[in-house]
Amino acid sequence: MTDSALADVYRVSTKVLNQAVRRNRHRFPADFMFRLTTREADSLRSQIVTSKSRRGGRRYLPYAFTEHGAVMLASVLNSPAAVAASIQVVRAFVRLRTILAAHKELARKLDALEQKCDRQFRAVFDTIREMLEPLPERRKRPIGFLVSHKKRQAVR
Repeated sequence: MTDSALADVYRVSTKVLNQAVRRNRHRFPADFMFRLTTREADSLRSQIVTSKSRRGGRRYLPYAFTEHGAVMLASVLNSPAAVAASIQVVRAFVRLRTILAAHKELARKLDALEQKCDRQFRAVFDTIREMLEPLPERRKRPIGFLVSHKKRQAVR
């Protein structure tokens, strides 16, 4: 988001926002914030119809903030909206930690259940394994009828 858009979100002026960024530059590494190029700023200006710099518009290229930069801004600014956003971020992290802890507990219970079931169903698994083993080879009978010599001579 651009600095002016975030200023609207946090209900401060763009000037106040940019001053806070300059005073806390160490909190905004390159992956949190960067300055737009002239071409990018001109493209934005044509889309949102802001005035030219010689007519009272912006004199500096705007900053663009990533989601991490926007969260960091909430901790740097002192407006009620920024403070409320910081509180929400902290609550979200606490909730995430609670969910992860519950998830670990569920995984532990599942492991215990699996071990318990393994003991109870060992007989079932053993029987299944026996059924999967190949049968010992039996001597095959020849195909057709067998006639003994005695019967053959009697028939003639």
